[in-house]
Amino acid sequence: MLGDILLINEMHKNAAISIREYVQKDLKKKGRRCRYIVGISGESGSGKSELAHALGKLLKGDKIRVKVIHTDNYYKIQPLLREEWRRNKGFDKIGLDEYDWVKIRKTIRDFKEAQECMIPCIDLIPEQVDKLITDFSKIDLLIIDGLYAINAENIDLRIFIDLTYRETKINQIVRMKEAMTDFRLQILEREHRSVSSLKPLADLIVDKTYQVVKVENKQMK
Repeated sequence: MLGDILLINEMHKNAAISIREYVQKDLKKKGRRCRYIVGISGESGSGKSELAHALGKLLKGDKIRVKVIHTDNYYKIQPLLREEWRRNKGFDKIGLDEYDWVKIRKTIRDFKEAQECMIPCIDLIPEQVDKLITDFSKIDLLIIDGLYAINAENIDLRIFIDLTYRETKINQIVRMKEAMTDFRLQILEREHRSVSSLKPLADLIVDKTYQVVKVENKQMK
């Protein structure tokens, strides 16, 4: 998202180095020319965007053309209307169904088919949704990050950051996209339940110390 704050530090860089090794092995096995997708999920403030960008920069150094996409750009309800919508619809509507999965699937399909694609992009300053055109024929590897990103289909490597919003409270305050009200805390608790349900889909877990652990017996999507 335009205007987002990234706080990339050594723990993100070190985790990215470990993940890069898995990507390199997978690309070697599948073929360097395959159109590869990495998905990164975790709760708000867990470092999804920081990890995505740190990984992207490393892979760029390997001469792999990388693009990072944030699924928070794919909410059905625009930012200025989202709080009112949530208050009216109730907390049981908060979760995976808030994303526009049709648009997400189209973006993934366009990447896999090396086509030009129009993608949404939220500008956080005016809180409006812009439309950007990207040429996926010039991209080798796509990194998709977001609360529910690993729920998407056709992802080659799924990564789950195992930190809760309670454990990342400082990041929540620093990155303050929304005022930390009681209502916002209730939203985070509801998101916590939805995001946690995706953990069994992960190939790699980034644990509470930001170490990367391979999942031996993962749930198939």
